[in-house]
Amino acid sequence: MKIALLPNLTRASALEVTVSVCRELDKLNTEYYISNDIKDSLSDTNAIFDETDKIVSLCDAIIAVGGDGTIIHAAKFGKPILGINAGRIAFMAGLEPSELNMLSNLVSGNYELDRRMILKAELCEESGSVISTHYCINDAVIARGSQIVMADFKIEHNGVPLGTYTADGIIISTPTGSTAYNLSAGGPVIDPQIESMLLTPICTHSLFSRSLIFKPDSEFKIYSNSQTEIGISCDGESTITIDKNCFVRISKADVKGEFIRIKNENFLEILNSKLAGRRL
Repeated sequence: MKIALLPNLTRASALEVTVSVCRELDKLNTEYYISNDIKDSLSDTNAIFDETDKIVSLCDAIIAVGGDGTIIHAAKFGKPILGINAGRIAFMAGLEPSELNMLSNLVSGNYELDRRMILKAELCEESGSVISTHYCINDAVIARGSQIVMADFKIEHNGVPLGTYTADGIIISTPTGSTAYNLSAGGPVIDPQIESMLLTPICTHSLFSRSLIFKPDSEFKIYSNSQTEIGISCDGESTITIDKNCFVRISKADVKGEFIRIKNENFLEILNSKLAGRRL
């Protein structure tokens, strides 16, 4: 098995964890690749260094070292991915740093693939022509910009008007993303095995506004005619400004994220272990 190792070295413990991963892979006589971009930090390992796109195309699986953002970003390369936690909560991590001995299961093929739903978010002109396409494992957030003023968001669901929200923004999330921004905004937690799409308004100016859960083949169109600057961010990545007269179309993508699961843990066990320290 060939492994592409993609760490986020901006995390305080990521370098130490990455070196430990390399040592474990050396014990297993496994070939692994690391991007040239971080060669100086990991030059004393036995890694093969090359360009990121090349090592991803060559590998059978990716190991991402970092938090959920790192793991989710790496999952969009389209290869099976094992996340190793070097962040805080890291819901998507398959292993903790203390469990690296279990990498032998990865090399031997003793694991399961957890296939997760992905959203496709398209930024469109008024005519419907697509300006850009983005993929979201957690969520697409359409929200106001730097000006602290609420905006009006008009939403259509499968071509039928759903309503207009006066709010800071709108979150459209997958069940995977239900434990991310959606949770912070008061939305429900959904078992990832239940494919669905969640709509959660952010700080809406209403007494009765609640999250809504829709079937997975839904299509949303989100418009805003407010004078306030509006942008879209997919999985917490850089915000893209939505020009006036443009809109966002969100639907289920034709591809899925593939996460390697070595430990025999169900969703509730993971949820309890990750959030145990944050209960009121």
